[in-house]
Amino acid sequence: MPQFDRRAFLGTMALAGAAPIAATSAHAAVQSLQLADVKKEADTACVYHVDYGDHARFAQTLNNINNHYASYGADPFALQIVMVAHAGGIKFFLDNLNGTMWEKETLDPTLNEKIAALAKNGLKVYLCAYTFERNHVPKEKARDEAFIAFVPSGIATAGALQGKGFGYLKVG
Repeated sequence: MPQFDRRAFLGTMALAGAAPIAATSAHAAVQSLQLADVKKEADTACVYHVDYGDHARFAQTLNNINNHYASYGADPFALQIVMVAHAGGIKFFLDNLNGTMWEKETLDPTLNEKIAALAKNGLKVYLCAYTFERNHVPKEKARDEAFIAFVPSGIATAGALQGKGFGYLKVG
C-alpha cells in the first residue's frame, strides 16, 4: 500500500491556499489499513482508546481531544492524534443504528459535527473490523469520511501504536 505523508499533504494544501475537500454523497468503501500502515508522523502522538458506548463519556473524550489540540495551537505538524474504536465505541461512527444492537438508542447529532471539526486538525479514527464482524454489523454502515479507516483489530492497533511511540489515553 502506498504511504500517505500527512505532513507533506497538509503543507502542500496550506501553501496552495486550498480549502478542504467536501465529501460526496455517494458512499464509497472506507479504506482498510494494516498495523504496518500506521506511522507516527509528529513528535507528539497519542492514541485515544474508545471501547465504550456511553454517550457522556464519548462527549468528554471529544472535549479532551479538542483541548489537546488547542494546547498545541491546533498545529497538525506538532501533534498527531488517533482514536481507536472497538466494541461499543464503533456506534459513534455508524451512518445509523438500524439493525444493530444499539438501534433503540439515539445519538446526539452534534457528536458528528465535533468529530468532523477535530478531523480538520488531523484526527484519524480507526475502527475495529473484528467488532463489525463479531456483531454482524456490515462495514458499509460505517460513516464514509476520509479520516475513518478500518483496522483488523482495535485493541491490537492501540497496542501497536504504543509500540510506535504513541502515548495512550483513555477517558473514564
